[in-house]
Amino acid sequence: MFTGACLCGGVRFQINSELAPIQICHCRQCRKAQGTAFATNIPVSADKFQILEGAESLREYESSPGKFRVFCQHCGSPIISKRSDKPETVRVRAGSINEPLPVLPACHFYVASKANWWGIDDEVP
Repeated sequence: MFTGACLCGGVRFQINSELAPIQICHCRQCRKAQGTAFATNIPVSADKFQILEGAESLREYESSPGKFRVFCQHCGSPIISKRSDKPETVRVRAGSINEPLPVLPACHFYVASKANWWGIDDEVP
């Protein structure tokens, strides 16, 4: 089991499963949504992800047709993203998890649109 929260602590969640490897996304939307060079996401079965506190503080933004980014309305912390065509999965933002992660990055996505000021110098495909 893993727990997590937004920056202000108003939204708390729990993951009731092992974690999949981290996926690093460099697409322009993820960069804009995170305010960083990339997003670090962990896919989790939707039925293993539970909001413990602060569900009323969550807001959704449909960033592209069928893709929703879910964040805390108070502090702006991104919590998950989800897609209407894959309702069985949510993608949890790795940085919002409280415990040390037992998984490492497994892959980079959309590297053709990565930030020009960020180099990728690891061995992750």
